[in-house]
Amino acid sequence: MSAQQAVSGLTVSRQGHAAIVTLDKPHTLNALDLDMLQGLTRLLKQWAADDAISAVVVRSSSPKAFCAGGDIRHLRTASMAQRFDEVETFFTAEYGLSGLIGAYPKPYVSLIDGYCMGGGMGISMHGGHRVVAEGAVMAMPETLIGFYPDVGSSYLFPRLNSGVGPYLALTGTYIGPAEALETGLATSFVPRASHTALVNALIDGQPAAEAIHQFSVPLPEPSALAPQIPDIASAFFNAASVLEIIQRLEHTPGPFASRTLATLRSRCPTSLALTFENMRRGARIDLPGALALELHLCVPVSRRADYAEGVRAAVVDKDHNPRWQPARIEDVDMAAISALYEGAPG
Repeated sequence: MSAQQAVSGLTVSRQGHAAIVTLDKPHTLNALDLDMLQGLTRLLKQWAADDAISAVVVRSSSPKAFCAGGDIRHLRTASMAQRFDEVETFFTAEYGLSGLIGAYPKPYVSLIDGYCMGGGMGISMHGGHRVVAEGAVMAMPETLIGFYPDVGSSYLFPRLNSGVGPYLALTGTYIGPAEALETGLATSFVPRASHTALVNALIDGQPAAEAIHQFSVPLPEPSALAPQIPDIASAFFNAASVLEIIQRLEHTPGPFASRTLATLRSRCPTSLALTFENMRRGARIDLPGALALELHLCVPVSRRADYAEGVRAAVVDKDHNPRWQPARIEDVDMAAISALYEGAPG
């Protein structure tokens, strides 16, 4: 075992044929800050050129969270102080890391247990081996905080079947391991009790796909999403706008429609409009293009009062009562939304 360059928030080692990154900021649920993003980027580039490394493993020191996202408290503070250079620097590093993982030349194994949201999805979902344990909880809840699902979500989600991608992106619905596997967001289920043995196999040089298959087991529970697929497709598939989704739900009886309608009505209306447009554009561009699209939007959207208000309501004051401007999707200025995309990919 040989230690690597120290990075705050990460415990890093090389053991045998594997490089192992352990996210280690449990008091923040492993929220990613700029040092962590830049440090992990630097290490991945080093390991890509190191013939002794056969696989990279990313895991967490805490079963409560793999990674709950980026450091949105800091981003809110920077935005409110109009330090938008810091905002752009952060997102440039975050999206650059997601792109690096998406094109990584070696097996990249994410061991996902606990919360995996926002930036946590960005450092896992674009890798080749997305291994969930029984505690995995995934979501992109950015419409709840006045932002939009990012870190490549505009590429990833439109490619899910039956309108599931727009459903997850717009509502921010949390899903467990069964649902992650069903949608293809996860590739394997390995119980947390087997993670050490799996990592040891990778250290010994066993090929990643073979080792993961060896320790994979059937899911202990069925997907809760599967029975909802017809309802999701009816409301979200091939909709021309968020307003059309709203109208479909308003004219559909049953608990799914009423519950989903209430969820959408609670989300930031401008974020819903942006997210829908990102899904539309992202369906026809590649991952680098999607990340460039998201980067194009990050500073203008973080300048909006909705972002500071959404983060305040969700994670600062935690009153869960954001005051959106405007308050209804019907009142969103779609010309202003279109203007944000001038010069953007897609």
